[in-house]
Amino acid sequence: MRVVLSGGGTGGHIYPALAIAREIEKRYPDCAFLYIGTERGLESKLVPEEGLPFASINITGFRRKLSFENVKTVMRFIRGVRQAKQMLKKFKPDVVVGTGGYVCGPVLYAAAKLGIPTLVHEQNAIPGLTNKFLSRYVDTVAVSFEQSTTFFAQAKRVQYTGNPRATAVVEANRDRGFASLGLPQDSRIVLVMGGSRGAQAVNDAMIGMVPLLKQLPDIHFVYVTGQTYYEKTRAAVLKASEGVRNHLHILPYIANMPEVLAATTLTVSRAGASSLAELTALGIPSILIPSPNVTNNHQEANARSLDDAGAAVMLTEKQLSAQTLFGHIEALMTNEQQRQTMSQHAKDYGQPDAAMRVVTEMERLAGK
Repeated sequence: MRVVLSGGGTGGHIYPALAIAREIEKRYPDCAFLYIGTERGLESKLVPEEGLPFASINITGFRRKLSFENVKTVMRFIRGVRQAKQMLKKFKPDVVVGTGGYVCGPVLYAAAKLGIPTLVHEQNAIPGLTNKFLSRYVDTVAVSFEQSTTFFAQAKRVQYTGNPRATAVVEANRDRGFASLGLPQDSRIVLVMGGSRGAQAVNDAMIGMVPLLKQLPDIHFVYVTGQTYYEKTRAAVLKASEGVRNHLHILPYIANMPEVLAATTLTVSRAGASSLAELTALGIPSILIPSPNVTNNHQEANARSLDDAGAAVMLTEKQLSAQTLFGHIEALMTNEQQRQTMSQHAKDYGQPDAAMRVVTEMERLAGK
């Protein structure tokens, strides 16, 4: 099978595409890939590291306010469609898959106009502009949240698959997670993170919470600051960590996140779609702090879905403080029954076979 993948900007768009690629490789050892992204997006670094051929086009997103820059974006889109058509004609894919981000626009539009089977995957509960635009042209829209189907009334076909990232993490090795942190395998871990780039609001809450951690002396807190915030936040945390330092582990980034998650008892996290796919696939109870700085406030919709299902506790940034966050952590870490119930609800919500579902739909489209 020959497949073109496109998705960019953030890991939330890229990791699902990579999970789809790995599932295709299992079924088709002689498969071939071309990943089309932008040079500015994170995909230009992550995709080559994963060993997939990468090509780029020049495209930017629309601004939501009236701006002359949007005229330039239209011109870049037209140029991007032309570039994408040339790449597609040369590569001759059986199917083209998009996983979000504005780069998908010209790539999937070009494929649809060339009559190549197309599928776009929406990770969030509230879809972005690009995927809503593409839904009128592609053959199938796959969604991570069942309630998202209502946003795609004009689509030819909508299928609830879950997020392919779930498949990539479901068999993560928890023993390696403990070992990478240098902790015994019977440790109870609270993992606190603010997304791949970190979050100032979560960092501030964590700094304020440090003196309270001595109330939970048998818990290891693993705190991922994000590269940008690491040095400043680490200095502030260490200053306040007298008496709890042996149980507080500060890291800028975790490369083996699935393994660390598999070893985790409770997670405090943003509510990006890929993160939620990981948490539900592994059945991890969570406290979700959705970022308010995203399109359509979609992280709050994501978090509310898990909160409503009993799989997580949602805490908005307006509600966030050191005392409030610690209160939720303490309540959950001292109530094993509630954690087990949340864990089961998370597993019930998760879709660990999501990548398989997406690839099966791709096979149908490609006539395989």
